[in-house]
Amino acid sequence: MAKSKQIFYKTDHEIALMRLSCTLVSQTLAYVGSILRAGMTGLELDAAAEAFIRDHKATPVFKGYNGFPGSLCISINEQVVHGIPTKNPFQIGDIVSIDCGTFLNGFVGDSAYTFVIGATDIAIEQLLVVTNESLYKGIEQAYDGQRVGDISYAVQQHCEKHKFGVVRDLVGHGVGRNLHEAPEIPNFGKRGKGVVLRSGLTIAIEPMINLGTKDVRTLRDNWTIITADKKPSAHFEHTILICPKKAEILTNHIIIQEAIKKNSELYVIQQKIPTFAA
Repeated sequence: MAKSKQIFYKTDHEIALMRLSCTLVSQTLAYVGSILRAGMTGLELDAAAEAFIRDHKATPVFKGYNGFPGSLCISINEQVVHGIPTKNPFQIGDIVSIDCGTFLNGFVGDSAYTFVIGATDIAIEQLLVVTNESLYKGIEQAYDGQRVGDISYAVQQHCEKHKFGVVRDLVGHGVGRNLHEAPEIPNFGKRGKGVVLRSGLTIAIEPMINLGTKDVRTLRDNWTIITADKKPSAHFEHTILICPKKAEILTNHIIIQEAIKKNSELYVIQQKIPTFAA
């Protein structure tokens, strides 16, 4: 959740620095997509990602954040977000949502992508496709003069049209010098409502969408959030810059998809990234 109601608009210099941190977080997720496999543990994947980030003269922003122990949030199957890396090996068929944050040159890059190990079924594939599509539906509404509710409505309508549950308890957020800044960006809401979006604002839009109920609960580790009905969940996230006519997407999922295609251990979901996002 955002810790302050103050909204920070970035200068051109600050945006240039954010592009670097967002490039690195995207490269880290692409690296994760190149090595993720059945039999690997979350702790092994987390250690590899942390080493990659530090090798690029940056720090993993999640590690130690409010006491979180990992560099990655690794959420498997019914886990929605904030999954803690463990020594348990990944299994064929696992849906693995990876959320990553990097801190470079004083700014945060934040992105998430959901991977599938081995194989999956039609229902899961549709969940991932629709969740990914909803991310771009939201981004299409994110430009100067629009309101947060326009983003929220676009995500919600697309997902609920396909009978998926839109999580209410967790939201996207502003991002910049801090991981969580104002304003909050829910994945549900009404058009024309909420904070007005202005050029220079950088936000993370992150649909968290469930195969079944929208309801979630927190495990006893006080971090991991799971679906109340224990059905699978998907999560995709971009950091974007609000501009006069259309958003600039600062993170890059294309390189993640390219890494997946080269990794025979992962299932290739047929997802199209809109041309405006390239």
